[in-house]
Amino acid sequence: MLQLYFFPMACSLASRIALMEAGIEARYHLANIWTKKVADDDRDFRSVSPKGAVPVLVLENGQHLTESAAVLQYIADRKPETGLAPPPGDPDRYRLQEWLSFIGAEIHKAFLFPTFWYKDDASLAKPRARIGQTLSVPSAHLADREFLVGDRFTVADAHLTWALLLLRAAGIDVAQWPSLSAYHARMQARPQVKAAIGIEAALRKTLAA
Repeated sequence: MLQLYFFPMACSLASRIALMEAGIEARYHLANIWTKKVADDDRDFRSVSPKGAVPVLVLENGQHLTESAAVLQYIADRKPETGLAPPPGDPDRYRLQEWLSFIGAEIHKAFLFPTFWYKDDASLAKPRARIGQTLSVPSAHLADREFLVGDRFTVADAHLTWALLLLRAAGIDVAQWPSLSAYHARMQARPQVKAAIGIEAALRKTLAA
């Protein structure tokens, strides 16, 4: 069985969404990204991944896979019949990689990461100045599309759905971009997406209590 090390509402939520959309059973381990401790047994999370970051997917052969783009692609390829990733040779497979890279680099690392890790205005000035231009890209793309890639839900949608959730927590009103707001509502209405978010939101509340 696959195992996912996650932190509630962190980027590993996209991996949980992908696993649930694919119908793949997995064992989930909460790893506190602030204390670097695994909740199961209080061991050092860096013994699981020296990066100390989620997601970490433990494969059935015991190998560890990190980085959202790689983990999401792996999950999708485990169940190709679900269409969570275009098949090899399909031009849209490269579009999937394009969006996974964009979300990871331009939204997650360029804006969300500094917003939640650095609190001083000087460090956040440039990310805040750029985020509007960054979000205009998926906004324009989704103006006449239901999904990011092709005509069905893919792991790129799982990734962007998570990012849009965190943007709200970071003080960005996605309603400024109507196509993004409508897209996000559609994605959150999907049963497995809604269930995954519900699980992690509830867990996050217990950590904050």
